[in-house]
Order: sequence, then C-alpha cells, then structure tokens
Amino acid sequence: MGRDETETYITVPSLFRCPISLDVMRSPVSLCTGVTYDRASIQRWLDGGNNTCPATMQILRTKEFVPNLTLQRLIKAWSDSVGRRAGVSPPRGILTVEEVNKSLTRLSLEKDDEIRLENLSRIVRFAKDSEANREFLWKRKDFAAMLVHIIATVDGGTRATAKIKLGLLAIMILDTIIKGGKERDRERLSKLMLTDVGGCLTALLLAIQRGNLETKIESVRVLEMISFDQKSKVIISERDGIVPELIKSISSETDPSLMEASLSFLITISASKRVRSKLVAEKTITKIKDILLTETTSVAVTEKSLKLLETLSSNREGRSEICGGDGGRCVEGVVRKLLKVSATATEHAVTILWCLCYVFREDKRAEETVVRCNGVTKLLVVIQSSCSPVVRQMAKDLIKVLKVNTSASVLSAYETNTTHITPF
Repeated sequence: MGRDETETYITVPSLFRCPISLDVMRSPVSLCTGVTYDRASIQRWLDGGNNTCPATMQILRTKEFVPNLTLQRLIKAWSDSVGRRAGVSPPRGILTVEEVNKSLTRLSLEKDDEIRLENLSRIVRFAKDSEANREFLWKRKDFAAMLVHIIATVDGGTRATAKIKLGLLAIMILDTIIKGGKERDRERLSKLMLTDVGGCLTALLLAIQRGNLETKIESVRVLEMISFDQKSKVIISERDGIVPELIKSISSETDPSLMEASLSFLITISASKRVRSKLVAEKTITKIKDILLTETTSVAVTEKSLKLLETLSSNREGRSEICGGDGGRCVEGVVRKLLKVSATATEHAVTILWCLCYVFREDKRAEETVVRCNGVTKLLVVIQSSCSPVVRQMAKDLIKVLKVNTSASVLSAYETNTTHITPF
C-alpha cells in the first residue's frame, strides 16, 4: 500500500458512530439511559413503537432525548481536521461552517434556480443537524430575509419546478429554525413575511393546497409563527383562502398531525374578536361538532377542538351556532367528552357549558341537551375530581342552574361513594 493511500485512510472513532446505523452521527442525542444515538436513527426506533434503549434494552422512563452538543462539536472538529490533514472530504453527512457559508453566498448571488436549489438543500441538511447549527443560521442578518424573498417569488403562476422546490425548502427551514422559538424571533419573521403580504401568504397557501402532508404541516406552523400580534392575525385571516383552507383540513378524513397543526393555528388567530366572527361565519363550529362526535379522535385533536370551541363560545353568533345547530349536537359532543379524554379536555368542556348555561343563558336548548345527555351526573363527578378549583366551581354553578338538588347530603354522598363514571 502506498504512502498516499495510507494517508487518506480514515479511522472513525467508535464514539462518533451511531450504535444503530454505525454511521458518523450527524446530530447526536442522548437518551435517559446515557447512551447517545444519531437523532434520525433513534427517532425511527421510537416511532416504531419501541420503548427500550437499543443498546442496553432498558425500559425508557421517558422517550425524550437531549442534544449532545459536546460530542457534536468534537465530531465537527475531527471531520474538519481529517479534511485538512488527508486532503479528503469530511465523512458523509458532515457539513462544515465554511461549506455552509459558501452555499449561502452562492444562494444569494446565483441566478440559476437549479444551482440555488442544490445549495439550499445543503443548508437544509445543516439546519437539521443540530440546534447549534440552527442558531448559527438564524443569527446571520441576511438569512431570514433571503428565505422570505425565495418564498415570496413563488406564486400561482409559477411553473418552474426548481423555483417551487426552492420555496418549499425555504418554508421547511423556517419551520425547523423558528419552531418553539423566542418571541423576538417570531416578531422578526412576521415583519419580514408580512411586509410583502401578497407574495409570502400566497406561497404558503399554495403549499397548503398542493403540497404533500409534511409540506402542509410545515406551512401551517409557519403561518402560526407569524401570527404574532393582533395586526398580523387579522392580516393573515383576511387573506383570501387561508382560513377556509385551514377549516377544511379539520375533518375526520384529514391526517391527525395536520388537524392538530390547523387547530393550533386557528386557536392562535382566534384571539382577535374580528377573527372569531370570521371563524363562526365560515362554519368552523360544524367541523368541531363532527370531531367531538367521533369516538376515535386523538387526545390532542380533541383538546384543541374544545379549546377553539371555548374561544368561539365568547362570540354571540358562536353561542347561537353551538346551541341551535343540528338539534344541539355540538353541545352533545361537548358533554360526551366530559371525563372521557383528559383533564385538559374536561376543563375546556366545563368552561364551554358554563359559558352557555350559566353566564349568558341565551338559549335554553343548551341546558336541555346537557340534562338529556346525562351531563348532570358527569358534572357532579367533576366537582369531586382533581380538576382546578375554578373548574370545580363552574361545575357547581352549572348544577344550580340545571336545578339539581345540591344539598350537603347529596354532595356528601358523591364524596364518599365511587361513581359509575371512570374519568379518562
């Protein structure tokens, strides 16, 4: 073997290899057992329904993992050193900061969309590797503006495949970087994207209408991120097509992840009174009713549906729709979820009924439906449950309104006897 061949042979430290894939880790994360894996590999393992550590086979007390930033830095330092010393490229999957800076420069200067797509794809890989990488990109003053410009250039008439892909990648990066970000990050992004209202919102709407499931979810999350304040919420909600499209996606035929993202967005924008009226007019309550009457709905979707309905119940037209629409079926759906889903769902459900039957009392049909659907018994159980004191008081208020005997002896009986209703 010649000298040159010896010098280019790379021995990868075993600590740098993922125990699952045996490749150099791109984004090392540690489980509660202390074992470190590549994020993508361990996520696939956990998503497959496994609840053990692959290396030790210990039962995981929690499936959460934390980034191993020290190991991440060591891997990058090693890969950079290997490249300089042996004259070879860093191991597969490792991108250096120098390479990313070059890609960013080419992305801003290059006119050919195919070449820009290649460089943006590298940046996507870099952003997904670690939190440190995402922080590095976001701190560049020109980076967010560059992504926003890419998104804004995609419109309904765009036919160039590369330009569309560029827009979708830019949306993906924004979702990756800002997800769970600080308020000042959301504010900054909101100002950038809503300066050119037509361009960015058009592109996001197109992505929701025509993209694959992952693209739809990413786009909805970006919309929620930039719904930063009252003004931005109104601007986004009044953009033709956005609210109807998101309402359309909260149906039983929709993927639960997209339903959850859409409901979260609608909850965010419904903080505006003006938007609440629009949501009621767009028949959002009918969609929520269908969700509440479906037994197989996930916990997260049910909780968010009730949260949105709670918000809409503060609107007079909303209360009228909840009480009167389809023979009170929406109220029936709310009663059904009492004590059946989670403590959070129960608290939202009680608040909705309290609003309808105690605070406003505009439509007696709500009270009739609660009684007919065995809501009184459930409310008595809520009074004895571990719900918050405020919610328990709401349940007591409801019992009084529904003219049920709530004397001390009756309440005492419920305190000392096990109910037939098993919460959650």
